[in-house]
Amino acid sequence: MIEDQPTSPSGGASTTAAALVELCRRTPPPGHDDPRRGSTHALTGPYLSSFRGGGIEFDELRAYQPGDDVRSIDWRVTARTGRPHSRVFREDHEQPVWLLADLGPAMRFGTRRAFKSVAAAEASALLSWWSVESGDRVGGFVLGEDSCVAHPPRGQQARHWAFLQALAKATEPGEAEVDDEDTATVSLNTALGRLATAVNPGSRVFIISDFDGLGPAGRRHLIQLARWCDVRCVLVYDVLEAHAPPNGEYRIHDGSGSQAVTVGGRRPRKDYEDLFHERIEELRQFCQTHRIELMALRTDENPGDVLSPSRSKVGGRS
Repeated sequence: MIEDQPTSPSGGASTTAAALVELCRRTPPPGHDDPRRGSTHALTGPYLSSFRGGGIEFDELRAYQPGDDVRSIDWRVTARTGRPHSRVFREDHEQPVWLLADLGPAMRFGTRRAFKSVAAAEASALLSWWSVESGDRVGGFVLGEDSCVAHPPRGQQARHWAFLQALAKATEPGEAEVDDEDTATVSLNTALGRLATAVNPGSRVFIISDFDGLGPAGRRHLIQLARWCDVRCVLVYDVLEAHAPPNGEYRIHDGSGSQAVTVGGRRPRKDYEDLFHERIEELRQFCQTHRIELMALRTDENPGDVLSPSRSKVGGRS
């Protein structure tokens, strides 16, 4: 992180479970302040399934088909058109929510407010907290410096505490919890493979990462997930990755030590910026092709604001 240090109570080079809980408690779910809005928001609550039936959410009015429940016949439309019509509803279901929080070594970088790993932990905490509050069961994988710790889906805040603790612990340098199944460094691609194996069709999946380590294997796992699940990626990045700083000398620290770095030259700065934006555009096109929603979270932004639906889509350069 380039000095100066962040002054807000959240953020920094690492976080704690208590800080994540406090963030969640002071950040209500999107739409929470409007009681007229249903609980079918993309981030929280019951969802509208792809299965049509006798639920409470109206979907369409169509010509009567053999097998339709006679109680669903719209008699006014039937009388007006002279042909029987049925009102079709979508069934209201709960669904498991899975998160993959990438807090690995490459995420330990940031120049404003927080490291990418901390911003990712905050976003993961909010998404999981909102889901548990709405009654969903939440599970996930926390990808740390040298491990990928699994947390089976749970639906109670008390049990959810373990997931928040794992998020916080993984932001500490050299303090990642070791999973018995892991004997070597775990990549984002490997973690995506474990996620694809664990989730059931119809689950809602959030992947929070900078996606810098996403390779062909990881893309295949994402495609597999997107075929059967509602997949949303949260791209975490720092402003310095998108826009190189002015020429000069900067002091960089990693939470335990620091060193001086010199930035110079117009062409290297432009090449650096172009490389980042080309990578992000490639990721955006990949997600668009496979109907994966891509959200962007900059390290100096409030994750609660960014996860709002009005700010979710990744567009051009920012």
